[in-house]
Amino acid sequence: MTGDGMFALAALLLHALGFLVVALVVPLRRLGRPAAYFSILCAVGSLASALIAWQRHIGGTASRLVWAWLPADGQTLTSVGVLADAESTIMLTLVALVACLVQVYSLGYLSDEPPAALGRYYAYQSLFAFSMMGLVLAPNFVQLFICWELVGLCSYLLIGFYYQKPEAARAAVKAFWITKAGDVGLLIGIVLLWHQSGTFDLLEMQGLVESGALPLAGLSLITFCIYLGAVGKSAQFPLHVWLPDAMEGPTPVSALIHAATMVTAGVYLLFRTEWLFALTPDVLALVAWVGAGTALLAAILACAQDDIKRVLAYSTVSQLGYMMTAIGAGFATAGFFHLLTHGVFKALLFLGAGAIIHAVHSNNLPDMGGLARRMPQTAIIFLIGTLSLAGIPLFGGFLSKEEILGAVWAGGMTGPFVILLVVAFLTAFYMFRVVFLAFFATPAAHDTHPHDPPMAMALPLWILAVLSFGIGLYFTVAGPALPFGPAEAAAHGPAWLMPVAVGSAVGGILLAWLTYQRRIIDAGALAAAFGPLRTAAQKRFWIDDVFEAAYGVVLLGFSRAIGWFDRYLIDGVLNVVSAWTLTSGDDLRTMQTGRVQDYVYGVAVGLMILLLWVQLA
Repeated sequence: MTGDGMFALAALLLHALGFLVVALVVPLRRLGRPAAYFSILCAVGSLASALIAWQRHIGGTASRLVWAWLPADGQTLTSVGVLADAESTIMLTLVALVACLVQVYSLGYLSDEPPAALGRYYAYQSLFAFSMMGLVLAPNFVQLFICWELVGLCSYLLIGFYYQKPEAARAAVKAFWITKAGDVGLLIGIVLLWHQSGTFDLLEMQGLVESGALPLAGLSLITFCIYLGAVGKSAQFPLHVWLPDAMEGPTPVSALIHAATMVTAGVYLLFRTEWLFALTPDVLALVAWVGAGTALLAAILACAQDDIKRVLAYSTVSQLGYMMTAIGAGFATAGFFHLLTHGVFKALLFLGAGAIIHAVHSNNLPDMGGLARRMPQTAIIFLIGTLSLAGIPLFGGFLSKEEILGAVWAGGMTGPFVILLVVAFLTAFYMFRVVFLAFFATPAAHDTHPHDPPMAMALPLWILAVLSFGIGLYFTVAGPALPFGPAEAAAHGPAWLMPVAVGSAVGGILLAWLTYQRRIIDAGALAAAFGPLRTAAQKRFWIDDVFEAAYGVVLLGFSRAIGWFDRYLIDGVLNVVSAWTLTSGDDLRTMQTGRVQDYVYGVAVGLMILLLWVQLA
């Protein structure tokens, strides 16, 4: 235990303070903007504390600040507190940075909200940031799971912020229950792992693994159950269906929860427990193949979307698949590196999309066009984010995506490697489709007089844009000298890897330019060339229909069968028995006439029957 952990703890508790004050001081919450200012002040303090904590742990030192919790049979079952090291503090800094910038941005984006609704929004935001930081800093599985569930609750509250809209209410419930399906697996895995190891503590468990003291029997089932939790939170196939619908929440919510923080929780969980998953290579192979398949599926779906937020949502699913594939290939650091860079430029893209939506009052790409001239700052910012996502040199995602491709190649996974190259091409294509349609196409018929966002929205955008470009420039020049954790074995691929990866992205950009800017290739003809595939993509490959059928036919059908059995067999038998008892009682009651001579006759007859039975016996 060292004092360095105090800064990580302060970053966590400042958001807790923001939530408690805004939530419990009702007059402050109902005023709206004062609540927002207090929440932002706490977020700024949290970011400063997180930066100090990261700076003090860059060298690889770790510090624990924990308190005993849950005594049982004279022993302490677990603890609560923080585990601060290079990995957790850099993730803490990312969460604090995005949370702070999103809260500032929200002042402008939600300026028309009623004061009480604005106060409620900032209470939810602070609670979410606290929950996510508690997950990141968790020293054991118990605290991790509690914060994991709090993150899911906050996601439900923020997605359903516009609860008057039926679509938002349905999306919130959908996100809640689908992620809970994976959480059940995580809970089972944690309990089984505790039974196997005798501890919830992450460092103690890692020590058992490194010393070979952890029994391997049944470990594949345990890691698979833990992976199920990651599948739900990080939107991996087939539990990815909640994320696109979650775009019904405010755009700043999409930037915070569904780009940089909550959806990366599953990736972060697998990264923090990679020493455990390394013992189960069969589960790692599953992680890699499902990740690659998710990346390809989501990239195809993104190509068929006209809603700018849904394009970005499917892009997030695809990039999460990228990260999972690297972890499955055995190079968790490469996946974590992409998690960090993706968190910055995807938050930039979502907030940039929010600026566009705020200006044109529509999410649909056909309602945009010609925005580069009227919104030049937003165009530059969005282009930086798009180049980062496409993996172009000098921009944020270049080296991290190349590291993932190198990791998958080094892991001997040729199939996932080829899939990820295809995804790189599709990513550049669908993102530059958005750029050309929104910023350079012919303006829509109706004119909403779009303009660049106000300072409260523009400042976070420029900070993220500078960070995205700065990260890309630094790592392109300095190479993959990552500022966290002990370096893994080098995952560099062959010399041809970089030109092939960049060439795939450039090819996607070129196809989008020829189709949506120069119009040399007809967009309709291009779509028709992929007729069945495009139709399937527009129907989301019927995966949502399968879920609805499973719910409507299987689950509700089973419920109806149980209801019929309960109503007509269980209740029916009880009703028959009770009716027979009442009828028999009514019949027997007629024997009680109240006349003494009838009772004497009854006694005499009974005595005669008894004597006759004795004689015959």
